[in-house]
Amino acid sequence: MRTGSRSFNLVLVAVFAAMLGAVVPCHGQAALLMEEPYGFFGAINPTGHNAIYFANICAETPTRLRRCGPGELGSVIARYQGVDGYDWIAIPLIPYLYSVETIENVPNRVSRAQVKALREAYRAAHFTPLGMGKRDGNLVHEGWDQLVGVSFERRIFAFRFHTTAEQDDAVIAQLNDRPNKSHFETLFNNCADFARKLLNMYFPNDFHRSIFPDAGITTPKEMTYRLVRWSRKHPEEKLEVFEIPQIPGYRRHSRSNKNIAESFTTTAYAIPLTLVNPYLAGCIFVDYLARGRFHLIPRNPRRLEPKNLAELTGLGRGAENSADAASQAGGAAPVVQTLTGDKPGAESGPKESSATQ
Repeated sequence: MRTGSRSFNLVLVAVFAAMLGAVVPCHGQAALLMEEPYGFFGAINPTGHNAIYFANICAETPTRLRRCGPGELGSVIARYQGVDGYDWIAIPLIPYLYSVETIENVPNRVSRAQVKALREAYRAAHFTPLGMGKRDGNLVHEGWDQLVGVSFERRIFAFRFHTTAEQDDAVIAQLNDRPNKSHFETLFNNCADFARKLLNMYFPNDFHRSIFPDAGITTPKEMTYRLVRWSRKHPEEKLEVFEIPQIPGYRRHSRSNKNIAESFTTTAYAIPLTLVNPYLAGCIFVDYLARGRFHLIPRNPRRLEPKNLAELTGLGRGAENSADAASQAGGAAPVVQTLTGDKPGAESGPKESSATQ
């Protein structure tokens, strides 16, 4: 009898554990990447670049997504200009940052020749068989080079938030099903606009353009500002900020990201703008004083070196997106916003904007 009773109890425990697992929400991770401007184009347009890292979305190919398997570190998805006519590209996390397949092969310092060799090796292995990576770019737009070895070019700040399996699946379905054809425009359809639409799938209608401080132009800093502001209204979500340092040797240190008001106020653009329209220059300067200096980066954020990069993928214990939690309170399905589901009337000014460096 004791043996039978013990077996019965084990069965009950197993059933209870299975039921508990069915009701506990499955959490994932994603992070908005605010990448600093660099080089010639970064001096002209110091807004920087936006991309989004997904811990549970992996790249079956650079243009086809799937759910990640055990041990995979996810991928970075972003819009780039001049990449064989594609609107977005997905690259596994480690190659995106360092142009190599494994952490053990990440160099501590690189030369120009090393960076070129690493990128060529990755292109030959992963792009050439698919007929990709044909355009080498130019002085301003670097083509496929933008896709790998990003940490050789610039410092990156990652703002990590929680996701649900339903939201991640919706992103996969949306991007896989729609045509992946580029309509990139620096002022109207850029990298930050792409990030804005993806973020609205997780936080419906919270991300849109603004007249101030960006004159209706979407910039990486504005999207990051809105995510940080959302997290301050929802502290239970515990937005986490990480710094991914630039690998030294290839370029000078990248510059800090600026919004439109900062770009005009703190660069040589301020002089001709003041001469042409002093009233507009005054408005931009006042807005810069009021909002432009909003600090997004906390003091001493956690640095993610190659050896501890896996921390970015770690599952948190926070609650689900409050937007999802609210929608599920009555047993409703999770909120899933489509890429084209911007809030009507929420955007003002020009259609879209920012740049890729």
